[in-house]
Amino acid sequence: MTRGVLLDLAGVIYDGETAIPGGIDAVTRLRRAGLAIRFISNTTRSSKQRVLERLQAMGLTVAKADVFTPAHAAREWLLRNGRAPYLLVHPGLAPDFCELPDRDNRAVIVGDAGDAFTYAALNDAFRELSAGAELLALATNRTFRDADGELSLDAGPFVAALEFASLKRATVLGKPSSEFFLSALASMDCPPDQAIMVGDDAEADIAGALHAGLSGALLVRTGKYRQGDEKRFDPRPTATVADLAAATDWILARRD
Repeated sequence: MTRGVLLDLAGVIYDGETAIPGGIDAVTRLRRAGLAIRFISNTTRSSKQRVLERLQAMGLTVAKADVFTPAHAAREWLLRNGRAPYLLVHPGLAPDFCELPDRDNRAVIVGDAGDAFTYAALNDAFRELSAGAELLALATNRTFRDADGELSLDAGPFVAALEFASLKRATVLGKPSSEFFLSALASMDCPPDQAIMVGDDAEADIAGALHAGLSGALLVRTGKYRQGDEKRFDPRPTATVADLAAATDWILARRD
């Protein structure tokens, strides 16, 4: 029996500042059916507060505890491991790393820095790694759907460049890390085999969720989806559906 649903945000609930048709109503239907919901996003251009404000502006009632982002996981990692952050992230994400203790040991935090991915910034990060810093990847997505509707480079290629240069393997904190999915499920006391993931990224959302032990993962044809994505990565989606509204129909029809 399905007890919980994990929902990606960009490409599933909204595109930019615009809600995807039927998505907000679909969340309401899932909640009315008694399903626990967590929103899990690999966004590394917006702070968690900005994500909350965007969802609330679209009419969703969302608490801070309902949203899981890689930046939150990075904060927890830094505190547990006694490291201070060296940030290679988008300026919009910097507020999520405020008020952390200053420490001698550091970790390079890499997100989708956008135009901040300059040679100088990457080289400074490389030198931090060479001096002993750990490498943390907020996400390793290859691409994202940009404002012009086309795909653009995400953080993954830049993480790979730093791994290659430094001979260090990044610790991945967002999707497709199993720990990220399991942390969200633990917050609503839902075992993986009673949870469904809905996302637009066949690799990070879908294959990642199934590797983490979720009972199903639905790929939507909105957001960054491109024809044939459902066949590009293993494990393949449990089902490929038009959008979140169709995913909700699928979940509720098979709930029992």
